[in-house]
Amino acid sequence: MSTDAGTRTGAGAGTGTHIVWDWNGTLFHDIDAVIQATNASFGEVGLAPITRERYRDLYCVPVPRFYERLMGRLPTDAEWAVMDEAFHRHYWALAEGAGLAPGAARLLMEWQASGLTQSLCSLAPHDHLIPIVRTHGIERHFLRVDGRTGPSNGGKAEHMVRHLAGLDGVAPERVVVIGDAVDDAVAAAHAGARAVLYTGGSHSRASLETAGVPVVDSLAEAVGVAREWPL
Repeated sequence: MSTDAGTRTGAGAGTGTHIVWDWNGTLFHDIDAVIQATNASFGEVGLAPITRERYRDLYCVPVPRFYERLMGRLPTDAEWAVMDEAFHRHYWALAEGAGLAPGAARLLMEWQASGLTQSLCSLAPHDHLIPIVRTHGIERHFLRVDGRTGPSNGGKAEHMVRHLAGLDGVAPERVVVIGDAVDDAVAAAHAGARAVLYTGGSHSRASLETAGVPVVDSLAEAVGVAREWPL
């Protein structure tokens, strides 16, 4: 059943640890597409290109704060509108060449096969997220898939609260969020859940370690932490 709020893909919340996965930079290995799209959008407003290393050191959510770190000031509303539109225009063209993170499909299958549940909560636009998740053949593993339906200049905290509220029977205290951004940990804490952060996406390890949650170098390690965390 697809709605503006999300797409339910499974039946029954079950018991045990429930994983809420992030998409961009976590399940979806799109860092190259992100860097290329970022630099294309920078070029449209006269900013110099950025390296992957500098991006991963400076990136943060909400995204206008990332631009503030680069520009020394927050972008004006007009600048933000141009950069945001340009980024998404270039990104979604480039994303067609990106794939799932190493081992992601197997981990999703094994988690579900073990009788545990999982869902997907992303700041990617919902109407773009659903088709690309389906393209990669993993939608069936999730109880629910939620993309962003509002403005793109905010964080994930309230979005995460709504996502968990849509998971019938899943208490926040048994949820582990797996993501690649400090904002994923912030959103988890805001919703009463826990988080594990993965170094394969948008943030450097040093940036992730400021969140005060476990930081791992593979999704398999992240799932291991989620599995072993006592409820």
